[in-house]
Amino acid sequence: MPELPEVENLRLGLVRSIVGQKILEIKVNKPKLVSGKGTKRVASTQKVKEFIKGVENETFVELDRRAKNIIFKLSHNKILLSHLKMSGQFVYKSFNRKEKIITGGHPIELSEKELPNKHSHIIFKLEHGTLYYNDTRMFGYLLYYKNQKEFEKENHFKLYGIEPLSKEFTLKYLLESLKNKKGKIKIVLMDQKIVTGLGNIYADESLFEARIQPTRSPNSLTKIEITKLRKAIIRILKRAVKVGGSSVATYRLLDNTQGNYAREHKVYGKDGQLCINCETLLKKIKLGGRTTIFCKRCQK
Repeated sequence: MPELPEVENLRLGLVRSIVGQKILEIKVNKPKLVSGKGTKRVASTQKVKEFIKGVENETFVELDRRAKNIIFKLSHNKILLSHLKMSGQFVYKSFNRKEKIITGGHPIELSEKELPNKHSHIIFKLEHGTLYYNDTRMFGYLLYYKNQKEFEKENHFKLYGIEPLSKEFTLKYLLESLKNKKGKIKIVLMDQKIVTGLGNIYADESLFEARIQPTRSPNSLTKIEITKLRKAIIRILKRAVKVGGSSVATYRLLDNTQGNYAREHKVYGKDGQLCINCETLLKKIKLGGRTTIFCKRCQK
């Protein structure tokens, strides 16, 4: 699943491509993708009708991001909320044949040859091109809200913590959030309730830079350790956003390029290699069902 830097770069790419364009026509091929956001969703014909009627003839005004979600702001204060989940993809194809087709999200080989295709579940015909939402496993979603009040009423982000690149992500906030927290720090960082957008890649990298073992209990961390952790999270995420994310596995940016931060990984994906600091063999374990790699000598 893409993490904060990858989703932020996708948002920026979509801003350049679709903001200011009017939505002329919409086709929804998989009703469940606009019917809810749970793992067990029931396709709703009524939701499809509301989606199409509410969104057609509106204009993309602005795009925001909250954690790993993209918020499409439309004219008349209407909103679309999107999450790519494991295998979602946006493809924008201009009507001008001279312009390059641009893709963001998880690459789907068929999309490079044929559009629309069997994975094209939601299609937006715009003034100057077509925006496709493709998804091989159909875990993602696009939800429609008729206004800001309705969007806020659902309180979609009620369990989310602070954005790590916001001014609210202070040392005081992190100290207070972790002081009574039990469990393992790696899992706590990934559960989105304290800090959002931090997944497996950047949790491993941040803990390595802060020299904190991922199995430590959050309430065992000292003020000095939490200070180092906060600084590591901010520095690494800022750097990853700047260079376009990591693009490990299959994630791609909207301009069809891969992010470059993977070249700077110190531990993630480096099982069996030596620590760059002390040349100890990096250790791999499972935490919360996810592979975790760390240095048992450097990280205490």
